[in-house]
Amino acid sequence: MDPLDKLTGSRIEKPQTAADHVATTLREAIVKGSVAAGTALRQDDLASRFSISRMPIRDALRILEAEGLVSIHPTRGAFVAKMDTTEIREIFTIRVLLEVEALRLAFPKLSRDVLDQADHALNRIDEERDVSRWGILNLAFHMALYRECRNARLLTLIEAQHNAADRYVRVLLSDAEFHTRSDTEHRAILNACNQNNEALALQLLAKHLNDGCQKLIKSLK
Repeated sequence: MDPLDKLTGSRIEKPQTAADHVATTLREAIVKGSVAAGTALRQDDLASRFSISRMPIRDALRILEAEGLVSIHPTRGAFVAKMDTTEIREIFTIRVLLEVEALRLAFPKLSRDVLDQADHALNRIDEERDVSRWGILNLAFHMALYRECRNARLLTLIEAQHNAADRYVRVLLSDAEFHTRSDTEHRAILNACNQNNEALALQLLAKHLNDGCQKLIKSLK
């Protein structure tokens, strides 16, 4: 089995370009902390390491720039992004706007099967001991609820913001107290969906994201 299979879990399979492969590999390394913030990402060096031309390397860096994981300077090149409290606030402000709207659009279409998928994702989080997979499973829970919004562009934007925040979310989830609280909040959101209480579900989701943002900022300080 390709070692990256263990990182991507059960995501929907799609044809992967060379740029996608490079972006996936670099993303995992950045999120895990294997490549530190501020590290230069030289196109020539990466092209040599991946044994491909510079064009897919450039495209991969653009993908990661859109996710907030890489900063590209016009003259100095690409670097692993140094995220600060301002960027975290920006990411979570965007997440609240996008995700609350996605859940609102999806809510009338939340079938028993969809809610069971979300519940299964939460159970997998509880059982998983590999911290590197928590971000993927956290995304799986949220996307299970949002997918029925049937807006591909909205879902793409949401996943990009999850990717941008992933390395910080993992820090939070590695805190046993926050991990427990996050699970409680996730299940409260799911229970509101099960009870067909849209207003409560949207309120709980917004609070969950805002509280996570504040906890992240506090942890950085």
